Amino acid sequence: MLINLSFFHRKSTKKYRIPRFITTFVAQKSFMEKLEQIKQPVSVEFEVFKQKFDASLQSANPLLGEVIHFIKQRKGKMMRPMLTLLMAKLYGEIVDSTYYSAISLELLHTASLVHDDVVDESDKRRGQSSVNAIYDNKVSVLVGDYLLATSLMNAALTNEVRLVELVSCLGQQLSEGEIIQLSNTNASDFSEAVYFNVIKKKTAALFAAAAEAGARSVNASDEIVEKAYLFGEMIGIAFQIKDDIFDYFSSEELGKPTGNDMQEGKLTLPALYVLNSQKDKAMKDLALKIRALEASQEEINTFISYVKQNGGIEYATQMMVDYRNKALALLPQTTSKELKESLAAYIDYVIERKK
Repeated sequence: MLINLSFFHRKSTKKYRIPRFITTFVAQKSFMEKLEQIKQPVSVEFEVFKQKFDASLQSANPLLGEVIHFIKQRKGKMMRPMLTLLMAKLYGEIVDSTYYSAISLELLHTASLVHDDVVDESDKRRGQSSVNAIYDNKVSVLVGDYLLATSLMNAALTNEVRLVELVSCLGQQLSEGEIIQLSNTNASDFSEAVYFNVIKKKTAALFAAAAEAGARSVNASDEIVEKAYLFGEMIGIAFQIKDDIFDYFSSEELGKPTGNDMQEGKLTLPALYVLNSQKDKAMKDLALKIRALEASQEEINTFISYVKQNGGIEYATQMMVDYRNKALALLPQTTSKELKESLAAYIDYVIERKK
C-alpha cells in the first residue's frame, strides 16, 4: 500500500516540552487498569485468540517443543493482536480470519525478534533472557524459521489472498528495515528522514499490518482499510520513539543499560535532533565514532549527557505525542464510546509504558 505521509513530517516552530499528561496520568490510573480498559471491548475474543495462538504452536520434537514452551512463557502483552481484534470490532464482527491473521502476525513478529537477537548478539529481550542466550544461535535461527513458516500457514487459513499478501509484504518490510539500518551505520549525515524510513519498515509496519488485518478480515472498504493502516502506523512510530527515549535512562526493568543502542552504532531521534540543531563539530565527530563502533562507554555517556542537556528528549517526546494525536484523529466520528476509549487508552499505554 503506497500512501503519501509527507504531511506528517512538517516541522513545528513551537518549543518542545513534555506534556503534563505524560507525567501525571500514571498517578490517576494504573497501567493494569489501563490494560483492562483496552481489552474490555474484546475481552472474550482475546481469550479465544490466546487459546488459538497456543494451539498453533505445538511440536512433538523434544528440543523444538522445549524452545516453543520457553517462548510462550516469555510472551508479552500481545498488544498487536489486541489491535487487530479492536480494529475488526470497530468495523464489523470478529470472525475466524481475524483470529488467523492476528496469530500469523504475532508469530511473524516473534520470529523477527528471535532472529534480531541473533543478529544483534543480544542476551536480553525486555528484561528476559533471549532465546539465543538459553540455546545457541543455530537453534535460534531454526526456531525463528519454524515460527515464520507457522505464521504463513495461519495466514493461508484465512482463505484471503490479500491477508496472505499483507503478511508476506510485512516480512519483506521487516528485513528491508534491518538492512537499511545496517547500511546507515556508514552514513556521514544525521537524517531524520532515514530514521523514520527505518522505523516505519521495522516497528511501525507491524502495528500498521495489525490494524489493517483487523479491517480487512471484516471486509471493510478500501478507504477504511487505508485509514486503519495509517492508524496503526502512527501508533507504531510513537512506540518506537518511546523505545528510543528509554535508551537514555538506565533501568533494570528494560533489560538493557543506558546507551545500548549506541553500543550497537545506532543513533536515534533524540540524538539526530540535537546533532542537526546544535551544529557542534566535536559532537558530530563523536557521533560518527559511535556509529563506527569505536567509542568507549565513557564517550557514549558523554554523548548521552549532551543530547539530554540540549533538548533531545523533549523533542522526541513531543514528536511522540504528535503521532499519538494524529492516530486519534483518524478514528471515525461514529466510533462507540467504549471502543473510542479503548483505542485512546491503547495509544496512551504505548507512550506511557515503563518498558
